[in-house]
Amino acid sequence: MKQESAQARWEQRTQRPLLALAVAFAVAYAVPIVDSSAGYSLTAVCTVVEWVVWGAFAVDYLVRLALAPRRKDFVRTHWPDLCAVVLPALQPLRLLRLVSTLLLVGRRARMAPQIRLTTYVVGSVVGLLMFGSLAVLSVERESPNGNIRTLGDAVWWSFTTMTTVGYGDHAPTTGLGRMIAVGLMLSGIALLGVVTANIAAWFISRFEKDDVEERRQTEAITALAEEVRLLRAEVARLTRDREEQRS
Repeated sequence: MKQESAQARWEQRTQRPLLALAVAFAVAYAVPIVDSSAGYSLTAVCTVVEWVVWGAFAVDYLVRLALAPRRKDFVRTHWPDLCAVVLPALQPLRLLRLVSTLLLVGRRARMAPQIRLTTYVVGSVVGLLMFGSLAVLSVERESPNGNIRTLGDAVWWSFTTMTTVGYGDHAPTTGLGRMIAVGLMLSGIALLGVVTANIAAWFISRFEKDDVEERRQTEAITALAEEVRLLRAEVARLTRDREEQRS
């Protein structure tokens, strides 16, 4: 129990700092892509920031593993966290670090009880749009046959891809860009399913609440009618008894 409370305290204390580091990662990832004329020094600083953030999440995972009461169970139930920490070390790709950081931030955010589903969905949509646009722009801008050259084109393409509209005016031409497109399409479908299920659950809960209220009122009316019937019977009995006494 003591180890569990220590783990909970660690997660509570580190949640906001890790979210702040994730914002720093987003900025460091976006700057070299948005500013194509960024010099070597700025690019190097951004790369260092990305690795520092990834290292912070790696340390966070190791600390939570050390504080876990059952470490084997922790590894088994938190295997996405482990993959997100290990994969960038095996293959230091900026896009892979991006996906890993998003995965870790999302899992840590879901641990916070105060974060509601709507906030999570909105944050996921904004995050996917932003990072999807930056990622596809970084791999498609230099492609000879590519038609995604500006940030505006990338944002428009990400929006139409996530909503599965797919106008076709902009499309990735590289293999990595198409992999990003597949991820955005699957993410968009999943988020749409979450939103639809949430709305359906809200309506069902409202209908159930109305049904419960209606049943409660019906039961109250039935009980009141029964009381009225009993009162009438009692009045009738008293009336008969009084008439018998008079006679």
